[in-house]
Amino acid sequence: MGVVSVQGQEALQIVIAERGDGIYSLLRKNGVNPYELYDDFVALNRDNLRDSVHLYEGLAYKLPNAEDKTEDASIIKTTTKPVAGVTYPIFGKDHELIEIKSDRLEGTVYYLISGHGGPDPGAMTTYVSKSISEDEYAYDVTLRLARELLSHGAKVYVIIRDPDDGIRDDRILEMDKDEVTYPNDRIPLNQVARLKQRVDAVNKLYKKHKGQHQRLIVTHVDSRTKGQNIDVFFYHHEKSRSGKKLAESIHKTFQKKYKKYQPNRTYTGTFEDRSSLYMVKNTYPAMAYIEIGNIRNKKDQRRILDADNRQALAKWISEGVILDYEE
Repeated sequence: MGVVSVQGQEALQIVIAERGDGIYSLLRKNGVNPYELYDDFVALNRDNLRDSVHLYEGLAYKLPNAEDKTEDASIIKTTTKPVAGVTYPIFGKDHELIEIKSDRLEGTVYYLISGHGGPDPGAMTTYVSKSISEDEYAYDVTLRLARELLSHGAKVYVIIRDPDDGIRDDRILEMDKDEVTYPNDRIPLNQVARLKQRVDAVNKLYKKHKGQHQRLIVTHVDSRTKGQNIDVFFYHHEKSRSGKKLAESIHKTFQKKYKKYQPNRTYTGTFEDRSSLYMVKNTYPAMAYIEIGNIRNKKDQRRILDADNRQALAKWISEGVILDYEE
């Protein structure tokens, strides 16, 4: 990996992108906190990014504040003051340490459900001769979202959990069937029983936290014809003003991000009511139901398979969640 320094008013470290590098992996392996400085990196390197989020192999990129930020396996810190961190093994060894960025969501409770899991992989397709499934990618985005919300002081329940799959930065996420429903219940094969199990888990916790700001976010990957490219879109219950506000806040955030990072592309994702969905109809907390793309479409696969894109999705959703709470 080539590394040089540029001398000026403030020295910036320059690195050369190698094959397979994404923004998050490039920052991480150069000792820069990717969760804190992603936007700074994009601002510094906008002219050398494809679709404002992808690196070009062989090009040089500036690292924001690289001389002031360090990260290792045990602690995230700056040279000016120590940063509090909490370890959560569910995210895997490379992501388990969470830097506490703020207390903006202190006192809030979020329930996160990734679609399908256990005996049901959800939507499936083949990519480079390997089978890939909805549940693995929805789960990865959900874990990344949980990490973001925790970093701002929220209490987070990951309702569908995998005992050994933390956050993964691979393109192909290997399929398994060992997911469980919180706290540690085997997921039934029957669809109605599976959905009821999730509803019951959320509603029981909702009663426990009565009086607090509570929200539910359900993440799915859609399956449509291969030719149908879709943007991220959102559902809510038609009679839930709070659910509509949550979905609208995340939707507004995506509109803003697309305008900033992909100004030549129109964002067509929508938010609307879909009260007939079992999860939407039967859970107590106000909720947003999110479809992050069509797993069978080549363009949508870039959004889903690329780890940097999955992280961006989680970060943007979290910013919409914060907007919803603070407004």
